[in-house]
Amino acid sequence: MKRILIVEDEPDMQSGIKDNLEFEGYEVDTASDGKEGLVKILYNNFDLVLLDVMLPLMSGFDVCKKVRHENNDTPIIFLTAKGEEIDKVIGLESGGDDYLTKPFSLRELLARVKAVLRRTEKKETNTAASNIEIGRLSVDFDTYTATVDGQQVKMTSKEFEILQYLLKHKNATISRDSLLDNVWGYDFQPTARTIDNFILKLRQKIEDNPNEPEIIITVHGMGYRLVSS
Repeated sequence: MKRILIVEDEPDMQSGIKDNLEFEGYEVDTASDGKEGLVKILYNNFDLVLLDVMLPLMSGFDVCKKVRHENNDTPIIFLTAKGEEIDKVIGLESGGDDYLTKPFSLRELLARVKAVLRRTEKKETNTAASNIEIGRLSVDFDTYTATVDGQQVKMTSKEFEILQYLLKHKNATISRDSLLDNVWGYDFQPTARTIDNFILKLRQKIEDNPNEPEIIITVHGMGYRLVSS
């Protein structure tokens, strides 16, 4: 049985989501503020977290950042009344896997939950070769760990997934739209900033000189290409 944590400070919203998820067969726990949610995420094993952005004591964005800082890659779907594009970008860049704007329908919520869980299961059962050398980076996609010169480096789940997608399509030009559609897996309005920031972080780990990249190449006006022999 999949375990889901709801971090939501509105009692009616929390209760309604909990009841419906339990009806669908999920095991559900709850937290009512950011600090409580952070502790539960770090000290329990959940398959998914539904995380409100506007929370008492600690915002959802800050919770997500701290979770990722601890190398915890539990999938996170942000729930928020904010719908501005910049908030979506912040949510994704802080390590979120999806973003759902209130008010949302039960049908949409369940679809997003199932989609994220499905992608997680696919990642966990992926039998792709491990210990792949990409520039300075040695990466194991089975365990989602990475090292540079023998020292472990921190990478978010999205950095791994973007790198894996580029590697799967090595030497081909991949558009930002394609990365957003295939890595996040839903119709998110593409922004150059979202992908560019992730590419910058990857280059800092992979390239000898990130300012003059030779492995993840920018194809101006189109997207990116991972050059691999």
